[in-house]
Amino acid sequence: MLVKDILQSRKTTFSFEFFPPKSEGNWDKLFEIIARDFVPLKPSYVSVTYGAGGTTRENTHKMVARLQRETDLTVVSHLTCVGSTRDEIYKILESYAQSGIENILALRGDPPRGQTGWTPPPDGFAFTSELAAFIKKHFPRMGIGVAGYPEGHPETPNRLREIEYLKHKVDAGADYIVTQLFFDNRDFYDFCERCEIAGIHVPILAGIMPITSFQMMERLADLAGGARFPAPLIKAVARAGEKEYVEHVGIHWATEQVRDLLDHGVKGIHFYTLNSSRATLKIYESLGVRSSDQLIS
Repeated sequence: MLVKDILQSRKTTFSFEFFPPKSEGNWDKLFEIIARDFVPLKPSYVSVTYGAGGTTRENTHKMVARLQRETDLTVVSHLTCVGSTRDEIYKILESYAQSGIENILALRGDPPRGQTGWTPPPDGFAFTSELAAFIKKHFPRMGIGVAGYPEGHPETPNRLREIEYLKHKVDAGADYIVTQLFFDNRDFYDFCERCEIAGIHVPILAGIMPITSFQMMERLADLAGGARFPAPLIKAVARAGEKEYVEHVGIHWATEQVRDLLDHGVKGIHFYTLNSSRATLKIYESLGVRSSDQLIS
């Protein structure tokens, strides 16, 4: 089922994102976690990312094809511009279509390791908008999602230009926007208002990631652009001290984010799961639900 149709049929959607395991042997384990812990939550859809710089591409393709084949989940595969010619992208999309996968999250992707700036591959795509337009032209029945940045794109400090680039992606054929993670809902609401002003009217799904450790906060802060942590969250983590209590703080903070977003009529919640069901299940439990079906009416 196309994600755009799911978005039209449900008041609020809940989706989960998984990242590639570091070791080859953990791909089967990831599939087992998804099948055991996440399928019962009846998500609107699930997605699987590439590794940094487009690595793990083949394993990602195998995973989404397996999920499509062996579960009843709606599956979205990430597809980046990194390291692929137009012919290679076409073959990937053709393979997906033959496997029954009809939803793509189109991304430019991060430069390969060791490359400081973005350089388009030979005969490839320089921008996500070009990739989205290519998909729409050659595979018009496929659904397309793109990324948005409530805290600002790390490579585009001009916030007016940032929204302009986002509109290019939507005009090229994107059906919806999934945001990068954020920890202050005011950033998300401001982002949505700026999209509205710019004439972007597709659904916007809020990206949520529960903090589980202080080390995790440090890694997120070190990423390009760096996640912005509100002072109350930093204070709460500092008070918690031990990892177990930091996880409680992070789950509580994310739960309050989701509650507030639901109260404000958000179209969808997209959980960055870190391949673990623990935090997501705790959020569902705190909201008093057992599956996303109970939150869409």
